[in-house]
Amino acid sequence: MCRLLVVKSEEEFNIEEYLDKFAKSCKNSEEYQGHGWGCSYLVGDNHEPPTPKHKLNWQHYKNIKPIWEDNLTRFSRTKLLIAHARSAFEDKNIRVENNMPFHDNKYIFIFNGELRGVKIKEQGRIGAEKIFNYIKRFNKGNLLEALNKATEIIKKRTENLKAMNIIMSDGRKIYLSSDFNERPEYFTVRIKNENNKLIICSEPLDNSEWEKIPNKTVKSFTIFEQSNKIEKPEEFL
Repeated sequence: MCRLLVVKSEEEFNIEEYLDKFAKSCKNSEEYQGHGWGCSYLVGDNHEPPTPKHKLNWQHYKNIKPIWEDNLTRFSRTKLLIAHARSAFEDKNIRVENNMPFHDNKYIFIFNGELRGVKIKEQGRIGAEKIFNYIKRFNKGNLLEALNKATEIIKKRTENLKAMNIIMSDGRKIYLSSDFNERPEYFTVRIKNENNKLIICSEPLDNSEWEKIPNKTVKSFTIFEQSNKIEKPEEFL
């Protein structure tokens, strides 16, 4: 299934550096990750700590090529990067518009996993987009609660859930839900803090130590504070 990457830094970093590591990881993955890819990242001075009404400047990019065949030098610098490499379910619906990240005017969304026999009614071209829209249906001002509620309902209404890993962001927080019933080494999300950077990835980008996100986790990380620090995560236990 698909591969995920989030990099948040206190200082601007070179996007190409992390996409290059991600591309190599995807190319060497045990499953084919070459059905296209995409990324969303913040640009400009307005990715400094904003007020709630402050509109963030996101840039979005998608390509039907495998990420390891794309020109990654096109990207500049950012403090927040969200990327996704696609392994299409049953090799179907391979079109660039089905590549993630999905986004609206507020949220960025990436997903990996496999669900069969999902009994929910929601709009979307593919299952991941339906999940994105379904989560937003429950959002009454607290996305973490909406994410927890929506995923719990989806699990109850799914005949066979191999895995469902979700990362969302509004540019101010990173929201993560991880749930799997098979292949723990493949579906366990990893996290690492290094050099004032928070890195979340579906598999380690190097041979250093990475912390494993426990199964059945739903949590958020605040990424914009007055001190521009990443605070202790809020979490459902």
